[in-house]
Amino acid sequence: MQMSNYLFFRTRCEAALAFYTACGLGQVTEIMRHGESGSPLKNAAMKGKVMHAKFEGPGIRFYASDNDDAEPMRGSAHILMMDDTRATTELFARLAEGGTITTPLGIQPWGDYYGKLTDRFGVQWMLNCALAARA
Repeated sequence: MQMSNYLFFRTRCEAALAFYTACGLGQVTEIMRHGESGSPLKNAAMKGKVMHAKFEGPGIRFYASDNDDAEPMRGSAHILMMDDTRATTELFARLAEGGTITTPLGIQPWGDYYGKLTDRFGVQWMLNCALAARA
């Protein structure tokens, strides 16, 4: 058994996945589109949008799609457990572009280098680096 997140966007899934690729998180390894290859199409406006995608990178796997009835993202976050403060700082800055930082990166009461943000697509990210002393 393995748990993975599934992100639902209304129509911006492809742009979000391109953004995560540009941030260096990984790449799309599977993609299916609404109305193609025999997939059902309930809404003509969704034709060609992402029906299902798999995104993978080192230590990362999640799924995503466009759904015209998707609810706004809330109540969940991706947490990335990092082992290098410089890489944590750089990735945090890339993910934060056009988004909102909710907890600036810094040493937290539990001793880790941590920050939280909501990216430009409404996805929450937490980056935690337990090896802050190695910065």
